Amino acid sequence: MNVSEYYAYLSAAREQLWNFLRALPQADLDRDLIEPGDRFHSIKDLVLHVTDVEDHWVHSVARGDGVNREGRYAHDWVKPDAAQYDLGWIIEYGREVNERTRAFLDSGPDMNRSVKLVQDDPASDTVTLDQLMWHVMTHEVRHTAQITLMIRQLGHTPPWLDYMRFARPQVTPAQSGGVDGLGLDDGEDEL
Repeated sequence: MNVSEYYAYLSAAREQLWNFLRALPQADLDRDLIEPGDRFHSIKDLVLHVTDVEDHWVHSVARGDGVNREGRYAHDWVKPDAAQYDLGWIIEYGREVNERTRAFLDSGPDMNRSVKLVQDDPASDTVTLDQLMWHVMTHEVRHTAQITLMIRQLGHTPPWLDYMRFARPQVTPAQSGGVDGLGLDDGEDEL
């Protein structure tokens, strides 16, 4: 599986999660469920954080064109305190980041190109764009798992976001009626 394929899955799962979250009471979205944490306490904090991380690494660092740099979604990304923002605003920001990431991946970037992790530091470590994208996507999966646990802690049943829900089924030769996919077993001849 490549980055574009996995990102397509994450985008679909993210939409399902956002649609589910819209139906939850505002108080549940803002409830402090991670009390000893210093930055992220609620579902909305984590949803905003996931978008911030993608915007930062993919757009600000790898592309030099972050969505949040434009000021429309200005906020403190280090300690977001997302309770002050409407869920719709967070989702709108997430959609814009998602659209830019999809367009970037659709453009066929060189996934082996080096990306400096700290742009203004000549001695900065570098990774490949492929490694950076896998970092961003793995980060989202981990926090989505936290969000679904928080949804359960609030007494709700979270949406099913597993990869198999979004994967396109592949027909095997046995399912299609024959070993060769044409309905013919080995040894049978066509007429």
